[in-house]
Order: sequence, then C-alpha cells, then structure tokens
Amino acid sequence: MADEPDKSEKTEDATQHKLDEAHKKGDVAKSQEVTTWFMMLGAALMFSLVAPVTSVNLMDKLQLLIANADQFSLEGAGVQALFSGLFQTILLTVLLPLGFLSLFAIAANVIQHKPVLSLDPIKPKASKVSIIKGVGRLFSMESMANFSKGLVKITMVAIVIFVVMWTERDRLDTMMTADLWLVLSIFMELGIKIFIATLAIVTVVAIADFMYQQQKWHEKQKMTIKEVRDEHKSMEGDPKIKQKIRQLRAEKSRKRMMAAVPDATVVVTNPTHFAVALKYDKEMAAPICVAKGADAIALRIRSVAGENKVPIVENPPLARALYASVEIDQVVPTEHFRAVAQVIGYVMQLKDKAAWRA
Repeated sequence: MADEPDKSEKTEDATQHKLDEAHKKGDVAKSQEVTTWFMMLGAALMFSLVAPVTSVNLMDKLQLLIANADQFSLEGAGVQALFSGLFQTILLTVLLPLGFLSLFAIAANVIQHKPVLSLDPIKPKASKVSIIKGVGRLFSMESMANFSKGLVKITMVAIVIFVVMWTERDRLDTMMTADLWLVLSIFMELGIKIFIATLAIVTVVAIADFMYQQQKWHEKQKMTIKEVRDEHKSMEGDPKIKQKIRQLRAEKSRKRMMAAVPDATVVVTNPTHFAVALKYDKEMAAPICVAKGADAIALRIRSVAGENKVPIVENPPLARALYASVEIDQVVPTEHFRAVAQVIGYVMQLKDKAAWRA
C-alpha cells in the first residue's frame, strides 16, 4: 500500500509495546520446521514405545478372531459384542497415537512463543481473497524458498531411507519367509534407525529455520523513527500538550493563591525578591501559608496585599526562610514560630492602635 512505510525506513528496533501488540494479534515468530521436528520426535517415541503394545494387543484380538471364527455366533448380541470389542481395540490403537502427537504439536508451539489466543489471523481480509495478490504470494521469493526447502528435505529423507534399507538388504530378503514376530521385530528395528537418522537431519534444519524465522520476524517488527515517536506520544503524551497542561495548572493555582491574599493576616517580604502571605486567627493552632512567590509573583502578592490593606512587613531573613521551608496551605514550621509570632504580634498591635484612634 502507498501509505505503508518503506522497509528501508524501518531502522529502529521494535519497542516492547509493539511486540506485545503483535503477539495479541497472533503475529508471532514460528518455525514450521521446529513443529515438524517435535512431531517426528513424538512419532519416533510412539513407534518405539507405544506402537509395540498397541500392535500386539490388536494382533492378539485378530488372531483370536481368526482362530475361533467358526465358534462365534453370527446372531444378534454375539455379533454386536464381537465387533464392539474389535472396534474399541482399533479405536484405541488409532486415538492413542493421535493424542500423543497432539501433545508434541502443542509443545512445539509453546516452546517457540507464549501461548496466544487470537482470531485476527483468520479474520476475512481483502488481500486474502484477491486473485492478483494470491498469485503474487504463490510465486513470491518466500514461496519459492519454501518449495525449494521442501524438495531438499524430501530428497534428504529419501536418501536416508535408501541408505538404511540398502545396508539391511540381506535381512529384508529373509522377511519373506520369516515368522511374523521376527518380521515385526526387524520392521521395528529398521523403523527406529530411519527415525533416528531423519531426526538428525531435521534437527539441523529446524535449528537453522528457527533462527531465520526469529530474525525475519524481528526485522518485520522494526519501526520507523516517526512510528517510535508517535508511539511514545500516544503512551506518554505529547510533550507540548503536557507542557500546556502544566502551564494551565500553574496558572489556575496562581489565581487561587492570589485570591487568598486579601484574607491574609500579614505579608512578609524580602522586600522585593520574596513574599510570603500568612494567615492566623485565634481559632487556629498555628499560622498557615496562603501564598508565596519570588520576583514577579512576589511583586504581585505585594500589590494585591496593598490593594486590600493587608499589612506588609519587611523581614528578609524570615521571608527567605519561610519561602524555602513552607508550602501553600501548610502550617509554618515550628522553628519559625517565634519569629512569625513576633511579626503577627506587631501587626495585631498596629491594628489595635488604628482601631483605638478611630
């Protein structure tokens, strides 16, 4: 598609968020050769461990049936019981290997990636039903590589089978006249040899393909610089927007602070660099800071205090100490109680004198 970024632009390794999203959609690194290896391993174990038991059981049933064919009743319940038992034996002989192989197929997927349940890969997509794109996929480089890989595997397995069978050609001649149990024993031995030789080849193929699929998947997940930035913005927020929000919050907090200055008892200044507005009445346990600021904000606090006839006291050491140690709406620290009490006492005396003169 025209709006998809070019592969050459995808220079950045995928973020963990991108990898997690791909996993949720069922897009995972998976090697079919690893699955094949597990299935062959399961088949080999089943052939060497499970097959002899189930085969002997089935053979015993069939031998019993053939040896006593003239004694079985062909009427009603007799026939039903005969074929019911035989059917259960055959069903067990078939289902047990299938269940065994299913466990190995599940293990092949679990060992390659975390378990995932997603319907995204089977959702209808226009690209999947497009004849042109279908033909393109059929004759793509990947399809050709998979086809060539399949031919190579078939050829190698065929060579393995030929070599194993050729080395045992003398024993194969005796199988035509040997006892049935001896034939089965030779057949089992040859089968195990073939499985071991084939597994050795498939192991090399599976390891190489697993590494290739991992590398290919991570290359596919790579991102452009713009995609990394966009993801960062979507998860962390646009820095410009975050800065604007901080500015709005600071402005709102400043307006609320300035609205509290007219109710202050006194404003302690530096005289121009710092200003701290304190409020205290007899019902309060200790004075609290209702506003504070430096430079331009300090001048604004002094201006609002002057407009509302709030006493302004110049005490540079106390102003600096309060500005550094107390936050808005917090109680004045105990180490400054004495100095603050003297300032508030002084202000109260001024108010009392002004009231007496009035």
